[in-house]
Amino acid sequence: MTKQLLIIGFVWPEPDSSAAGSRMLQIIEQFQSQAYDIVFACAAKISDKTYNLNAINVETTEIQLNDSTFDAFVAELNPDIVVFDRFMIEEQYGWRIAEQCPKAVRILDTEDFHGLRKAREQALKANTELSVELLQNDTTKREIASIYRSDLSIMISEAEIDILRNQFRIDDSLLHYLPFLLDKITEENTNHLPAFEERQHFMTIGNFLHPPNYDNVLYLKQTIWPLIKAKLPKAELHIYGAYEPQKVTQLRNDKDGFLIKGFVENVNEVMQHYRVCLAPLRFGAGLKGKLFDAMKNGTPCMMSTIASEGMFGELEPNGFVIDDVRAFATKAVSLYTDASVWNTKQAKGFKVINDRFNTSQFSEGFAAKVSNLRGTLKTHRENNFIGNILQHQTLQSTKYLSKWIEEKNK
Repeated sequence: MTKQLLIIGFVWPEPDSSAAGSRMLQIIEQFQSQAYDIVFACAAKISDKTYNLNAINVETTEIQLNDSTFDAFVAELNPDIVVFDRFMIEEQYGWRIAEQCPKAVRILDTEDFHGLRKAREQALKANTELSVELLQNDTTKREIASIYRSDLSIMISEAEIDILRNQFRIDDSLLHYLPFLLDKITEENTNHLPAFEERQHFMTIGNFLHPPNYDNVLYLKQTIWPLIKAKLPKAELHIYGAYEPQKVTQLRNDKDGFLIKGFVENVNEVMQHYRVCLAPLRFGAGLKGKLFDAMKNGTPCMMSTIASEGMFGELEPNGFVIDDVRAFATKAVSLYTDASVWNTKQAKGFKVINDRFNTSQFSEGFAAKVSNLRGTLKTHRENNFIGNILQHQTLQSTKYLSKWIEEKNK
């Protein structure tokens, strides 16, 4: 019997532009390995960077916001499982799924803890420490309500699971750890990578639609890079990322070796030419795609505590984790110039991927979780009484707001 999965996307996947795009393809692969037929629906515009999902046997359909045509579409599809791509999508379509397909398992793919990222951004702007008060912001409230309304939330970071469990008392039955999933790095893979002597310059990368990435570049430009450049006058810092705005392109300074390179189609090919990746992120959440790209391609990293969060567990990082500006710059110079340290840190990165993020470690457990959830859905929902309350109350308010918008748009 055919098993049907519907994924409702916040955007169409762009794996060459963002870690979120790569993450979505990993989730699709997980469900395809469980023999699900998949439909990906999205109300966003398709761009020239959109991945061709049809090429991997995923059916695609364009949908409308605040439009009852979605109800007819999903009722006819009658999926066994619906995956919401971020909590905003669950807010928009969750009540419609609950009405039209009440027996469908509702899974929230959080991508990262948006409320945590918001709290850290507010703390940075206010030049203060992260506090419970900042963490309990409106985004967090909306996101946790979405977690309760869903049958299961996929979490990408162990650190964020700990916050949800300990700070907000979310029950473990509602959360499942499924990080970035990568192929094992073999000796054959590493033998083809350029050596220390064949690489030069520093680099960083990140989609500029994501605010932490712009702040990262600005921080490098104004604070960290001048310190590194003073000690390594021939070195350059190359900035990569999709959707760079004018405020980023105008940061280019050839004299200082601060070069804006923009979008790159093949990050692996490009990153292998660099000696060190810089990621002094000052706010954010989730796992950082740039660090995974660096580890895969044998490029050691200098990173902040926030950048490294959830990445290494008990293992050593593929570089150094430092928040102090001057210490960061000093260690970056050492990593760039010391081949012995560089080679050691490169090897640490390969071990992190193989020991913590190998696809084979997670596929079986995720499949079992999904299968068990389908078989015990009634009991599972009865045990999630707060979710039932929020589903009832929020469904009504969201439902009639959406219907009002639909009438207004006619």
